Amino acid sequence: MERIWLKQYPPGVPADIEPTQYASLVDLLEESFTKFADRKAFICMDKAISYRDLDQMSVALAAYLQGRGLQRGARVAIMMPNVLQYPVATAAVLRAGYAVVNVNPLYTPRELEHQLKDSGAEAIIVLENFAHTVEQVIARTPVKHVIVGSMGDLLGFKGVIVNLVVRRVKKMVPAWSLRGAVSFNDAVSAGRGMTFNKPKLSPGDVAFLQYTGGTTGVSKGATLLHRNIVANVLQNDAWLQPALAAPPHVDQLMVVCALPLYHIFALTACYLLAVRAGGCNLLIPNPRDIAGFVKELAKYQVNSFPAVNTLYNGLMHHPDFKKLDFSKLKISNGGGMAVQRPVAEQWKAVTGCFIAEGYGLSETSPTLTCNPATTTEFSGSIGIPVPSTYISIRNDDGNEVPLGQAGEICAKGPQVMSGYWNRPEETAKVMTSDGYFRTGDIGVMDERGYTKIVDRKKDMILVSGFNVYPNEIEEVIASHPGVLECAVIGIPDSKSGEAVKAFVVKKDPNLTAEDVIKFCQQQLTGYKVPKHIEFRTDLPKTNVGKILRRQLRDEKKAEAA
Repeated sequence: MERIWLKQYPPGVPADIEPTQYASLVDLLEESFTKFADRKAFICMDKAISYRDLDQMSVALAAYLQGRGLQRGARVAIMMPNVLQYPVATAAVLRAGYAVVNVNPLYTPRELEHQLKDSGAEAIIVLENFAHTVEQVIARTPVKHVIVGSMGDLLGFKGVIVNLVVRRVKKMVPAWSLRGAVSFNDAVSAGRGMTFNKPKLSPGDVAFLQYTGGTTGVSKGATLLHRNIVANVLQNDAWLQPALAAPPHVDQLMVVCALPLYHIFALTACYLLAVRAGGCNLLIPNPRDIAGFVKELAKYQVNSFPAVNTLYNGLMHHPDFKKLDFSKLKISNGGGMAVQRPVAEQWKAVTGCFIAEGYGLSETSPTLTCNPATTTEFSGSIGIPVPSTYISIRNDDGNEVPLGQAGEICAKGPQVMSGYWNRPEETAKVMTSDGYFRTGDIGVMDERGYTKIVDRKKDMILVSGFNVYPNEIEEVIASHPGVLECAVIGIPDSKSGEAVKAFVVKKDPNLTAEDVIKFCQQQLTGYKVPKHIEFRTDLPKTNVGKILRRQLRDEKKAEAA
């Protein structure tokens, strides 16, 4: 297909990038560690670590991991929020020649067990706040080595106070016991005295297993190779250059990292992109604490602010947000969910910076399309393909549809995963015969190459940028002894974009909505728990008995109208 969108590229953005300039993501990281050694790399709770610190600590931790006898290509899980140990651990795992398995620290034991078993992770690096979850499942997983960090590990003397408050005052660390577990600081100290064997990595080695429900809801690992991630870092870097080059001049890029680093959006758009540019990431461990977040923002002049619509919206509702200085803010990237016009316009009014909305998936490292970084208007679209990326809108037969017609968004480019981990049949379902990845989203491309998402082929629900799959929630609800059958859909929600709604047919007449919600809270991460429960005497079904979620969605739409 002719790349009609290239005409819309801002001056200086190349049509293609050259990912082969780095043999691996480690080469890209190590280049920055050397080049920017004296610069601050990450700041968390007022404590900074430099690129030199990051280099030295990650090599030590890599040597320690190698000393555990893990073979090259082994999977190591990281289960942490945005704390200083996360970038150190990620760089260490990659430099040791292993693959990172990113784990949401809020996972329930059921969710964690599936991911550790499926990935075959042999080691886990976890913050102590979540160690009790690991304790409950470790015996049923391949994990043999556990490294446990604490909030205060890398915060110097202040860390002693932070740990005291976290453990004793706020009681945020449930009791745990993991035989043979080693503390993060002890692992790094031990590694400093060990020999590090630098592996020769290639572009085809696995860098990350990024878990996603894909189109079916069974959590699968999107296998992201070193070349996939390198390509997407370079694509994003090229895309942002026009905005970064514009005045005012900035000595060092300051990136707000409030999105969780275990999520592909933050991993690429915050951590790796900033490191590539010699920038500094301002880590926000708990972005839900909006007051605390605004206080942190007041201390720095930030230049890049990737976020989801709900986070932008939440910040603007805080009275002190308008008092902040945004004179150096150059880029606001919206992703993960649709950016709403009122939010985009208000953000521009307050910060002077437009939100450039983009689109991508875990399977694509993630960025596929984006509005130009220098955008001066809200387009309501997901933008145009980034360099070296092809987007094709196709019908159910896999044929391209004319411009202006709706079809499935299919993508090709160096950032597209190699497949789902150990699931060739699932991989085959999402790839076309000519090598395009089928996103499952329905879009329309206009004559300039801009695409709008109009629907979802799959039943996925998008809650504040997180994918939620009805199958998984239905399975949990259906296992409640008081439930006969159930169906789950997404309904519009002013705060989170969509909210989870469950329709339940009772087996036990005394079953209440509270019972169902409590039951779900024990087995599902918070954002997956239904917000709304509606009891019905029966559910709409096909003639073969398949529950019709679409009919339930249409009913709700009609009621809302």
